[in-house]
Amino acid sequence: MNVQQIGLFFEDFEVGAEIKHSLSKTIFESDDNFFSLLTMNYHPVHTNLDYATQNQHGKILVVGTLVFSLAVGITVPDISGKAIANLEYESVKHLGPVFINDTIYVRSKILEKWESKSKEDRGIVYVESIAYNQRGEDILLFRRKVLVKKRS
Repeated sequence: MNVQQIGLFFEDFEVGAEIKHSLSKTIFESDDNFFSLLTMNYHPVHTNLDYATQNQHGKILVVGTLVFSLAVGITVPDISGKAIANLEYESVKHLGPVFINDTIYVRSKILEKWESKSKEDRGIVYVESIAYNQRGEDILLFRRKVLVKKRS
């Protein structure tokens, strides 16, 4: 039986490298409704079409934390598949609205990396990821620090 390999080892990351992640996700109404219920975000702009049509965007707005969660998930096979831990998320910026039936894609850039000072079998990778929609419009930007295994 073959075990699928996921993620990169610390040594495989190159500062300045850009990754266009292969996964993507179209956000359906059921995704937005379920996430709103699960996270107890009942704001009517996310769940009430009548209310949403009378406000700024004129249609249902997808919950921002759903977009963030999907963007992080899309990066897992390439960025954190061999992670020991996500150490920090920072600078989460919503750059544009996301609507029902938008498709989310993500690209990432390796900003820095350094070896752990306390354990020699790991290192920290500092990454910036940008989510964008099917029209190529950037919709979300975030940075994170990931603690990643080294090759044994």
